[in-house]
Amino acid sequence: MTRQRGRSALRKTLAVVGLALTVAACTPKTPPGPAASAPPGATAQNNAVAGIKVPDAFTPLTVAPISQPTFPFPGTDNKYHLAFDVQLTNSTAIPATLSAVDVVDARDPDKVLATFGGVQLVDPTCNYGNCNRLRQLTQQPSADADIAPQTSRTLLIDFALDKPEQFPKAVMLRLHGTGAAHPGAKDAGPFVTLGYPFNISAGKPRQIGPPLRGNNWVAFNGCCDPGWGHRDAILPVNMKLNNSQRFAIDWMRTDDQGNFYTGDRTRNESYVSFGSPVHAVADGTVIEILDDLEANVPGILPASDPVLAAKLTVENVDGNHIILDLGDGVYAMYAHLDKGSLLVKKGDTVKKGQQIAKLGNTGNSNAPHLHFQLMNGPSLLEADGLPYVIEGFSYQGQVSTEAVWNADNYLSGAFLGAEQLPLPQLRQDQLPLLLATVTFALG
Repeated sequence: MTRQRGRSALRKTLAVVGLALTVAACTPKTPPGPAASAPPGATAQNNAVAGIKVPDAFTPLTVAPISQPTFPFPGTDNKYHLAFDVQLTNSTAIPATLSAVDVVDARDPDKVLATFGGVQLVDPTCNYGNCNRLRQLTQQPSADADIAPQTSRTLLIDFALDKPEQFPKAVMLRLHGTGAAHPGAKDAGPFVTLGYPFNISAGKPRQIGPPLRGNNWVAFNGCCDPGWGHRDAILPVNMKLNNSQRFAIDWMRTDDQGNFYTGDRTRNESYVSFGSPVHAVADGTVIEILDDLEANVPGILPASDPVLAAKLTVENVDGNHIILDLGDGVYAMYAHLDKGSLLVKKGDTVKKGQQIAKLGNTGNSNAPHLHFQLMNGPSLLEADGLPYVIEGFSYQGQVSTEAVWNADNYLSGAFLGAEQLPLPQLRQDQLPLLLATVTFALG
């Protein structure tokens, strides 16, 4: 795990020259969901929504989407979630300060779906949760809500509603703050601006099978709270900002006592996850593999070690891995697999449920775990992350965020505590959220 702001947790950050996918493991809610395929990959230019006209206005802050057109998905909290990111730029010569952001129905802007302000935008005392949504381009939380002339910030937007029909077809952002309120402004004044229709009905979450089998699997770095590695993992790749990991999960398993390892914590074999069979989540075609990287020593994140960091590249940062083309512009990524465990080669076709590899600890990883995500392109770093749902599993409860955040770099101790349910609940077509504990049926 990595350490930030004095805490270690299975909190992941992209490190290594801004391109490293850090993996975690060391420290690291039942409405039915849609089962249709996600749409083919789209370009950011397609985000504007036909038929919605915004009156012309001078806007001191411009908005550019980082996410592609997206859609709500059901989570294990039994709510429907929406998550996307934008870049805010002060294109004027006068400093701007952002005080609040409303997410509104694009066809009925008086209907506010969510509002973010105050500590939700900036809070230096907060490590994770509904805080620090305003970020520097380096992924770090912004120190304040000021956006200097000719500079940019990123904004992480996510919120949940009780029912899918509560979401409109498109949303817009209403920004509140101070800055250049008109083209001739010499000093900062208050502004309220509205704009950029964003399509949130571009498709439905792809339904997939589970990538693993058995009980006590914990969804580290799952959607959607800021402060945990994947949600914040916006990277500059191929001349644009991307976040392929927005809905990614680092799967790590405990024993029935809640321990991630027993015995020597510096040996991969001591970890319950290590060597677990990894399965195809749908029929597909293998388009990329890597299978020659040696396992790391648990407790050491390569990106944090000067010698090991120098060996990390765009090609090996995700370790031994498999990328599957699932069709319809959807790709599945399995990362940090064990050397020599891959049972497929490039060009092979696979069937849903087929074992394709074993879980490992390779690449920029500091403990055995499986990094899994769906994305709208074949590139781990350039693609945009896609929300998805797992067709069936048992929800066991949650692992404490505080316990994980305060854990050591080996995740020592027992983590299945008071937030576990007396009896697991059968769930269908949901995405396990941050630190959800689940059982995937055998067979």
